[in-house]
Order: sequence, then structure tokens, then C-alpha cells
Amino acid sequence: MIETRPPQGAQAALRAVRLLKLFTNERPEMTLAELSRASGLNKTTTHRLLRALQSESLIDRNSATSGYSLGTGLMALGVQALASSDLRRRVHPLLKVLAKESGEMATLEVPVENRMLILDEVAGIHCVANGGNIGTCWPMHATSTGKAWIAFEESGMDRIGDQLQALTANTLTSKAFFQPQLTDIRRRGYAVTVDELEDGFTAVATVIRGALGDVQGALSIGGPTRRLSAARRAELGNSLCRAAAKLHSGYLPIELSM
Repeated sequence: MIETRPPQGAQAALRAVRLLKLFTNERPEMTLAELSRASGLNKTTTHRLLRALQSESLIDRNSATSGYSLGTGLMALGVQALASSDLRRRVHPLLKVLAKESGEMATLEVPVENRMLILDEVAGIHCVANGGNIGTCWPMHATSTGKAWIAFEESGMDRIGDQLQALTANTLTSKAFFQPQLTDIRRRGYAVTVDELEDGFTAVATVIRGALGDVQGALSIGGPTRRLSAARRAELGNSLCRAAAKLHSGYLPIELSM
């Protein structure tokens, strides 16, 4: 995992941020005791930090259960962050083209620690599709975008641990399993996951680069496995590579010939 050295004198701020990061989709509400135990802080310190966060609407407290959850202030910050993202504004028209021509969900994702954050998405034409996931984070090792990032970003492998969570029977659970796939991804230019994040879900992805060639994010097209055969995955992967190349050159494609 990538380790960053925090600035001196920032202990209280770091502790508060780490408390916020303890909340997940699986645990949207936690008690003081649970937060204290999960953070490794004593209850007095945890309570003081929660009160400070609550005063800025970053934490809400349920008076009926005495549980804490993320507050509306964070939602406002999240919306503002999305609105101010230059990458999202630049890529959104391309996502619309990808979704229209593929018929599947197209996403823009960026790494947050060892997970991939869905920064933007555009739905395809099918009724059976995944959607409404902007702001959601998924484990990097189980996503096509994460695999693409790991393959093409110099420090990509440092973001994941040696033992990885198995989300399905097909999820890669060891760094050693990645090496053959990374070679294939670099050779063909795109990554694929089949039933690795969720049974029945398949996705294809490639990275997008800045003007200096730095990896800035990843484009993905995903949908039901039954619709995305091996041949279809190859078509979509090649189309994503063409789209990323045109985006890098500053030319927004009107048609990608999927």
C-alpha cells in the first residue's frame, strides 16, 4: 500500500478525517463505542472529534439510536467537488458517446487509496443495467478500471495489499495472480473483469492520460456478462483505446465505430 507522511501538527485533523472514512455502505451508522474501537481512539477523544464534525454538519447524530452517520455538509462538499472537477467536465461528452454507441453504462473513475471512485457515469439504452453509482467506491483489484490503473500507473501495484478481498469466486485475491494479466493489459491496451466485482457483471476499461502522458483516470464500459461476450469485450476494449487516444490528442470523437 502507498504510504504518505502527514504534515506535523495535523494530528487532530487527520484523526477527524479518519473517523469520516470509517463509514461505509455496509456500516452507514455507527455508535460512539464502535467508532472509538475502529479508530483506536479513546471515547473522550472520539466524542470530542465527533462534536466538532457535527458542528460543521459533517456528521449527523441519530437521537433515537445515538448512532452517528455522515452529514449533509459532506454531501454538499461532494457535489461541489464533482462540479469543480475539470477532468469530469472534459470527459463527460465522451462518456455520452461511449454509452450511446455501446448501449452500455460508461463511467469515468479515479483512484482513492486502494479503491476506484466513480466520478461520472452515463447510462446506456438497455433496461437491465447498473446505474446511479456516482460517488461509489469499489475495490481496485476487482474492477476493470482498477486493473487498468495498476497496469499503466508506475506505482499502481503499491496501492493494493498482498491479500485481497474475494467478492466473488472469480476475484483475484493475490498480487501474484495479477502479473500475467498485467502483461496482457499492457499489450492490448485495456483491462477486463468478468464476474469479479459481482456475479453477472462484466466491464472493460482503459486509462486516460494528461498532456504530459500522466495517467489521470480510467474509462469503463460495463454491463451484464451475458451481453458482453469475449468478442464483444474485445470490440469495446479497442473502442475505449481509440477514444482515450482521441481524448489525449484533444479531439472529441463523434463516432467510435463499436
